[in-house]
Amino acid sequence: MNDSLAFDQSWYAATAHAAPVHAAIAGERQADVAIIGGGATGLSAALHLAQRGASVVLLEAGRIGHGASGRNGGQIIPGLRLGAADLVVRFGAEQAGALFHLALSARDLVVDLVARHGIDCDLALTGHLTTTVRPRDLDDFAQEAEAAARLGYHGLSVLDAPAAQAAVASPSHGALLDAGGGHFHTLNYTLGLARAAAAVGARLHEHSAVTRLEKRAGGVVLHTAAGRVTAAQAIVAGDALLGPLNARVHSRIMPVANYIITSDVLPDGGAALIPGNQAVSDSRFVVNYFRRTPDGRLMFGGGERYSPRPPADMAAFVRPFLERSFPMLAGIGIAHAWGGLVSITRSRLPDIGRDGPVLWAHGYSGQGAVLSTLGGALLAEAALGDESRFTPFAAVTPPGFPGGALLRGPLHVLGMLWYALRDRTG
Repeated sequence: MNDSLAFDQSWYAATAHAAPVHAAIAGERQADVAIIGGGATGLSAALHLAQRGASVVLLEAGRIGHGASGRNGGQIIPGLRLGAADLVVRFGAEQAGALFHLALSARDLVVDLVARHGIDCDLALTGHLTTTVRPRDLDDFAQEAEAAARLGYHGLSVLDAPAAQAAVASPSHGALLDAGGGHFHTLNYTLGLARAAAAVGARLHEHSAVTRLEKRAGGVVLHTAAGRVTAAQAIVAGDALLGPLNARVHSRIMPVANYIITSDVLPDGGAALIPGNQAVSDSRFVVNYFRRTPDGRLMFGGGERYSPRPPADMAAFVRPFLERSFPMLAGIGIAHAWGGLVSITRSRLPDIGRDGPVLWAHGYSGQGAVLSTLGGALLAEAALGDESRFTPFAAVTPPGFPGGALLRGPLHVLGMLWYALRDRTG
């Protein structure tokens, strides 16, 4: 898929602050750490490394923020795709608590960076709502709130049907409110990270696709069409756009395509739809998610495709999901439609790890808006010799997909058909 085109068509690109151009790399460079990818993971790593005095060169294949970090739903959802209850079942209370609280720290890290570096990104800490698709979801919500409380997090509360429908003008049986959630302008945030990283000495290069990552004694060499970077360590942060550059990472993530629209400006700015201005998603396995924008539109994401080829009409692809969630918006004008690849893992936990001098963080599985910033910080710490916060995630590395890269798509689609049927039948 042409991610550059999707980027240009987005509401984020239409409303982004002016950003400097970072020249493509040419010739030889040396650094303590070379980074592949100019999204929030790579930029967070660059910022945290450069602040600690490391020399950093970051190579971005397109433009800064042109991947998922610059076009996702901008939803601040504390924690992981796996909730506290599932984490406890899978890992036991002690290990689950460590993972859960480490993931929760991502939200506070983003808030701190926004304040510290003066990043103007429409940050709204108004909460996050998960609405129910099936009545029995309320039992799951209650169990999740109780599990989170046992792990020491008391930000979750369950809303009954009347309270949920007062909070979101969409059919539901109830909702789970996370008071720690919210939303932001994800592209302006990513551009703000880039400005902060450059200000402390990180060297950023756009239009500098890495064609080969070579491990050598004592370090790595990153090759591009016009230059190369020799470094003691490399951070791989390309996520779904990485391709087969790193076979280890490529085998453990599944790229999926997701599409988002913004409506025409609503007469009341969307206040009747989401009076409290929370970020909202539903309990479907393939999630619908939505929020108000500062200029009075509804931003809505829905549906997935398992091919890099986008639908001929992205707005028409998303519209049925929008109108099913908000019947009163049938026929509303759509001002922007865009999409692109994100990555998921089999366990729905991020893939964070290292192989000698090469470190990586990918596969945030729909939670990357804030987890990516934490992922970059953990990689920076590990590169500087402190793996205390890196290790908990490295210890639960996701398994590869059955059949490898060749069969992961068809097998995943078969699995998704089952979940789609479950969501329709309740």
